[in-house]
Amino acid sequence: MVQVDVVYEGGLRCRAIHGPSGDALVTDAPADNQGRGAAFSPTDLLATALATCIATTMGILAEREGMPLEGLAVRVEKSMVADPLRRVGRLALKVTFPEALDPAHAERLKAAARACPVRRSLAPDVEVVVEFEAR
Repeated sequence: MVQVDVVYEGGLRCRAIHGPSGDALVTDAPADNQGRGAAFSPTDLLATALATCIATTMGILAEREGMPLEGLAVRVEKSMVADPLRRVGRLALKVTFPEALDPAHAERLKAAARACPVRRSLAPDVEVVVEFEAR
């Protein structure tokens, strides 16, 4: 179990404290939904969670198997929908492998990316598109 404590600071801004580490992060409502967009929005964090989960899941496999993965990059683009309710509609990710990656390793890492826990936790109506490329 991990505890996160959130305090609403007003002005559509929240501060979250990660219990185990004490690290803090701030959220702000997005500019297109009454906020200032001055920090990650809650749905930005969802997109970020998916991208970092994919990188971490691939990193776990890479470290266990001795595959070089330093320099891996993941970009995520979040698209919202408003009908019937405002929600995340699409998450498009581009995973860029380092140059030194063996093609056989790349296939195993792609499978690991598809199995990340955040992806498995998303509602089925959130479209997730993952593109892989080498540098």
